[in-house]
Amino acid sequence: MFADKSASIPKVCYEIFVRSFCDSNGDGIGDLNGIIAKLDYLADLGIEAIWLTPIHPSPSYHKYDVTDYYAIEPEYGTMDDFRRLLTGAHERGIAIYLDLIINHTSTLHPWFREARKSKENPYRQFYWWMTEEQIDHLGISERETSDDSQIVYPWHENPGDDEKYYGLFYKGMPDLNFHSEALREEIAKIVRFWLNDVGVDGFRLDAARHIYPAWDNAESVTFWDFFSKIVGEAKPSAFTVGEVWADTEEVAPYFRSLNATFHFDLSFALQRMLVAGRDEQIIDKLQASFQLFRQFNPLFVNAIMLTNHDQERIGSVVEGNIEKIKLAASILLTLPGQPYLYYGEEIGMLGQKPDPHIREPFLWTTDPDDPQVTNWIAPEFTTPKTVAPLSQQTGDPASVFNHYRSLISLRKNEPALHQILAPHIQPVQLGDDRLLGYFLPHATRPLMILHNLGDSEIAFQIPEDKSLLTEVLFSTDPSHITRLTANRLSPHSSVILAPERNVQRVAEQ
Repeated sequence: MFADKSASIPKVCYEIFVRSFCDSNGDGIGDLNGIIAKLDYLADLGIEAIWLTPIHPSPSYHKYDVTDYYAIEPEYGTMDDFRRLLTGAHERGIAIYLDLIINHTSTLHPWFREARKSKENPYRQFYWWMTEEQIDHLGISERETSDDSQIVYPWHENPGDDEKYYGLFYKGMPDLNFHSEALREEIAKIVRFWLNDVGVDGFRLDAARHIYPAWDNAESVTFWDFFSKIVGEAKPSAFTVGEVWADTEEVAPYFRSLNATFHFDLSFALQRMLVAGRDEQIIDKLQASFQLFRQFNPLFVNAIMLTNHDQERIGSVVEGNIEKIKLAASILLTLPGQPYLYYGEEIGMLGQKPDPHIREPFLWTTDPDDPQVTNWIAPEFTTPKTVAPLSQQTGDPASVFNHYRSLISLRKNEPALHQILAPHIQPVQLGDDRLLGYFLPHATRPLMILHNLGDSEIAFQIPEDKSLLTEVLFSTDPSHITRLTANRLSPHSSVILAPERNVQRVAEQ
């Protein structure tokens, strides 16, 4: 049932909020040609897959309310531009994942324009409609807010109609009703178009846990069985990663159908740990989640991230502390799984809610009139006064950018670090919860990673069974350059240790 895609799974991925990344035509809005212009940059950084936020026509700035699944948003370019992007990415060994929004459409989508005309319209069945009496009878007029939706009253009026339509996220985003076989066939056509006719490599699946509403939620998991079958028939190598913004226990069943899901529990735990300076037994929790995921798919892919376009940026979470920004990267890029970087994390971009300000323009150069820097929004958090632009960071060995670049290179070259399928990790007890330690077993070369989450230097004692791991592969502590010279770690620093090569050779003989 589960195809082994290990050879084709990208080791490091990159989320681009298209509107903010790079402008190619001077209109202040990021576009596809802007991304094409930066493919060499992304390849040099070590990126192997790009997740593009929605590129379909839409009335909003974020494009999560689609009006045409077969077209490109004119602000972003044309289908020819997209095909050039796809070709250029593939020439550099970079996959392209589209953000596929099939939980809902825009109210301006032709399907909904038809559906709202009358109860007899054939498109009515594509959406959820109920009278006030039916809603009250089921007790679903209100809902508890969740991390991914703050809407309390999800039913919305259609003027002149005694039925309301359901829209979990916003009245302009009516939810689709997949009990409709006609709708399912339309979605299948869309999937085949992008995978076969256009040639994308996979999909990031928005709001995967909400495909059916709460009163019908058991169907949300089984829907993805249908979806994955369509994907598998269209393009067996295609990759799917779901947004299942929920606790690990609720996430696990989605692995039955999807290759990957984002690990939100891990994301928020890492944020808390970086702020508090203390471990939350995160490795034990990771082991438990892996055990749970395997029950549904032995080839599960754990999609890990610090933050994404719906969360406050990690740079702001740690209040702009550069050492903590680097520490966050050091943890993320040494954990097993498939890491996703949110554009600009590699230069330490900042951003706090509301949402537009966690999606501010990427800073390419120090030039205030740089035409490639988007200006659709006036940035409040990421400005040249608060964040060093990329051009300033590339030549600085101590920059956030070069920290990311070095870690990504190491991750791609060390087999123990890029374990994606069947990941193995073990906690290393260091006697202080301000220290985070873990061991990555591997037949080629096992590694041990140590992080000091605290604000002061901390002494530690390496367990006896790990005492041969003293060769330093990577360190942000200047006291440990090539070998572990003392059992102390400076604040907010990390060190990656391997067995000394001569010791390993003896062991192999």
